[in-house]
Amino acid sequence: MKDRVYNFAAGPSCIPLEVLEKARDELVNFGESGMSVMEMTHRGKDFAVIFSRAKEQLRRALSVPESHEILFLQGGATLQFAAVPMNLLGTGTADYAVTGQFSGKAAKEAEKYGKVHLACDTSASGHDRIPAQGELRTSENAAYFYYCSNNTIYGTEWYYTPETDAVLVCDMSSDILSRPVDVSRYGLIYAGAQKNMSPAGLTVVVLDRELAGKALSCTPEVMRYDVLIENDSMLNTPPCWCIYMLSLELEWLEKQGGVSAMEKMRKERAALVYDVLDNSRFYIAHAQPDSRSFMNVTFRTPSEDLDRAFVAGAEKCGLVNLKGHRLTGGIRASLYNSMPMEGALRLAEYMKRFEEENRCMQ
Repeated sequence: MKDRVYNFAAGPSCIPLEVLEKARDELVNFGESGMSVMEMTHRGKDFAVIFSRAKEQLRRALSVPESHEILFLQGGATLQFAAVPMNLLGTGTADYAVTGQFSGKAAKEAEKYGKVHLACDTSASGHDRIPAQGELRTSENAAYFYYCSNNTIYGTEWYYTPETDAVLVCDMSSDILSRPVDVSRYGLIYAGAQKNMSPAGLTVVVLDRELAGKALSCTPEVMRYDVLIENDSMLNTPPCWCIYMLSLELEWLEKQGGVSAMEKMRKERAALVYDVLDNSRFYIAHAQPDSRSFMNVTFRTPSEDLDRAFVAGAEKCGLVNLKGHRLTGGIRASLYNSMPMEGALRLAEYMKRFEEENRCMQ
């Protein structure tokens, strides 16, 4: 479509055009139901088909073992900052790897419910790197080890799965479905859907069932994993439209070749942009090379004025939402699964052109 732009927003992010068009075609009358998905009762047979299909598609896409339950919840990843310790911490200690804003917030929230030990904290270097396994300072008999696999604000990503005797808990909000994951190694994975899965409003939790039923007595029912499992995510009305959209996106992902194909494409997209950064004396990349995110590329020009000019010029070229996070400034290009290769190529070409036109202003 000629009026579509390349949307580099960190979330809510771009959605495949094919998915949007199918949702448009089914918006008023889904199947032969005579109503929109947004009008359906979540207890009805029509939505039950959508719900079951989405769960099965996600289980297949991530190779989720039968030992793990899939929950479709609300409250965003932020609600899980509290739900995780309220369900899993008990009277013990939890290890947290703080490598960015959101893992830092999660650790601070967990302190309200028990003892938190920082296995690492990269704030001193501006969260520009992911620590190596040998740098992690884990505690003995920790209830769980918590980390965020991709840092959207600073543009770093874990290239390995931490080795620990504790239950692994991971916030995969911004890189889920972009690469294969051995889900069996994790006690709990959660992700806000608005980056790689669905519109904002849905949170996916993948949980080892053996961990359910250990919540603190103060945990609200709507946050208790055992209650949510027992009610199949329907203790209250689930985000029906977002679950439907998740199903469409998973259908699209399967057509592309699944998460293995997504991993190949994410590397190719990111390489187009990082190659410009690596061959430039104008741009300044934030993340260290061995920790760079494939999802969120963060950098800046020699000055804040040029940063603003870069973003403004990009918008005129149909490259939108490139402004960096308010905490860091600079520029951020989010290259999620739905970003076409053409979008990354156009950005790389614009970066080269902008450098050529403004190099004298360094």
